[in-house]
Amino acid sequence: MSAYRAKKRFGQNFLRDRQVVDRIFAAADLNRSDRVFEIGPGLGVLTERLLKTAGEVVIVEIDRDLAVEWQQRDDSRLRVVAADVLSLDWKDLLPGEGWKMVANLPYNISSQVVFKVIEHRDKFSRLVLMFQKEVGERLCAGPGTRDYGALSIFCQLWFDVEPIVKVPPQAFHPPPKVDSVVLGFTPLPEARVAVGDEHQFKRVVKSAFAQRRKTLRNTLKSGGFGPEEIAAALERAGIDGGRRAETLSLAEFSKLAGLLPD
Repeated sequence: MSAYRAKKRFGQNFLRDRQVVDRIFAAADLNRSDRVFEIGPGLGVLTERLLKTAGEVVIVEIDRDLAVEWQQRDDSRLRVVAADVLSLDWKDLLPGEGWKMVANLPYNISSQVVFKVIEHRDKFSRLVLMFQKEVGERLCAGPGTRDYGALSIFCQLWFDVEPIVKVPPQAFHPPPKVDSVVLGFTPLPEARVAVGDEHQFKRVVKSAFAQRRKTLRNTLKSGGFGPEEIAAALERAGIDGGRRAETLSLAEFSKLAGLLPD
């Protein structure tokens, strides 16, 4: 597979820097009892190490040519799924709990993968994932910063997120036009703040960030809330309606979601 040419439509940039691989595996802390999930194995710089370290490896590859190569591999610990990972039922794909996920995510689907991870968070004990630097900064961002948004909130509600290593373009073939970062995710035993109705919490957060430059009293209308309902909830929550969404903490969003009608 070393002579394989990357396909732009799949957003393929194959990791080749062994020092970065070492940092990823140190952060993943794998052993023979681990079951590991990888999205987009590509040429296998991570996969080969996974097969030497873990007890079971499930890889999902959308590129049929690469998937065929992996399916020809004679290894009872390897399960290959040729599919778009976003179209799969992860409950069937990853039976049980305690999975670890190690992946250089295709950048064109990385945010969508994070939402799938959050949805199936009970499946995982640890995740070490590569992102475009811009996305990684959003995942780690705190209130009052330019990068803080809905993705930051939903992720940090359920995970501790920490940067592992910054990765330059030359660590890949072909090199992307952006810097990258590896992040580690540790699931929390329960939500960082009590959210009550999770659907309502998501609705409030998404509507609050629907138009970042607008104030809460205006942007919350996109969630279907009326002006009087918004004003009453903001007053009871002790939140100034002239603030913008990126200034609110998780606790403030939780309080606001609990006061707005569902």
